Amino acid sequence: MIGPRLLPLLLLYGLMLPVTAMVPVLSDFTVQRFPGLGQFASHLFMSINMVGALLGAPLAGLLSDRLGRRRTLAVAALAVNGLSLLGIAWAYRHADSYAVLLALRLVEGFAHMSALSLLMALGADHVGRGGLGARMGAVGASISLGVASGAPLGGVVGGIEPLWVPLGGGLLSLALAALGYLGLADTAGTRARLSIADILTTLRGRRALLIPLAFSFVDRLTVGFIVSTLSLYLGLVIGFDARQIGGAMAAFLIPFSILTYPAGRLSRHWDPMAMMIGGSMLYGVFLAVLGVLPGTLIVPAMAAGGLIAALMYAPSLVLATHYGGDDCRASALAAFNMAGSLGFAAGPLLSSGLLAAFSLWLGAPYPAVFAAIGAIEVVLAAAVLVLLRRSRQPRLSPLC
Repeated sequence: MIGPRLLPLLLLYGLMLPVTAMVPVLSDFTVQRFPGLGQFASHLFMSINMVGALLGAPLAGLLSDRLGRRRTLAVAALAVNGLSLLGIAWAYRHADSYAVLLALRLVEGFAHMSALSLLMALGADHVGRGGLGARMGAVGASISLGVASGAPLGGVVGGIEPLWVPLGGGLLSLALAALGYLGLADTAGTRARLSIADILTTLRGRRALLIPLAFSFVDRLTVGFIVSTLSLYLGLVIGFDARQIGGAMAAFLIPFSILTYPAGRLSRHWDPMAMMIGGSMLYGVFLAVLGVLPGTLIVPAMAAGGLIAALMYAPSLVLATHYGGDDCRASALAAFNMAGSLGFAAGPLLSSGLLAAFSLWLGAPYPAVFAAIGAIEVVLAAAVLVLLRRSRQPRLSPLC
């Protein structure tokens, strides 16, 4: 039987697969299934999921820290996630109303983010000899590997039959729930059981937690930019076809996924705050430069960007977990996920708005958009660096 330290990592990987697997079959579940849908209604299929996530994360985190029963709540969330995906598969075949499909996507987002936050907290609870840095690096690697695997898997399965994507995802999630019921375990320690009001008060008092939350928001904002504006840029301006665009995304995701765990281990020896700040500055430069590179350099540049992203993602997880503390860990990670979800939703909106604005003055607006998005990363990193120097924040590596 898989042990309680390894099982949360396996469940996190499996949980992430259906999320990105739905992306290649988006049109099948929207305009092809319900002809006449406009652009806004079609995009709701993806964004309504995010609304559910924003509702689920805080509730799951607060209940987990209050009750101390992460295992029970995680298994329930996995089961609801599976049932909602099976419901989406049913609605694809039988529902006459698009609203039914959207309602099921809302529930799926709620359950998915609840399960994600709880499994991350369970993973962080079982810290081994490698310390918190190595543990959160492994958690981050499990998530990113699931994200990287889901899209190509969804493309292959959905190319045969779109229905099989939510159907397979639902069955997988139910299997994960059963596996979690059998193998997950809450830690045996005597963690403080605060009331929900006390948890909220405690988190408000831990102002340093705002730093990894801010980076989570901005980092996921850039992901929203990458999956929307960058994809359009590669197709419309650079002239990449779908296969080449997929290859460019893979060039980013593969090193990001593989290097997240080593980056987490590095935070035992390097200051994770310095890693996050330095990585964010380099990442901002990468985004700005990407908008002026010729097509022949896009793929190697994306690979370099994936390496840099790993160097800042793992430390941000470590810091969120550390600042949350044992008593509010699930709530802190839920807040981390909420900030990321908001950033991901804001990314396409901001980048499309910038593109429209720069188009009024520039004949080639894309490089300016890339520079603006990159500047957000650099400005945030610089602002936090100045703030920490003024407050003389101590290094965190001895604690991680």
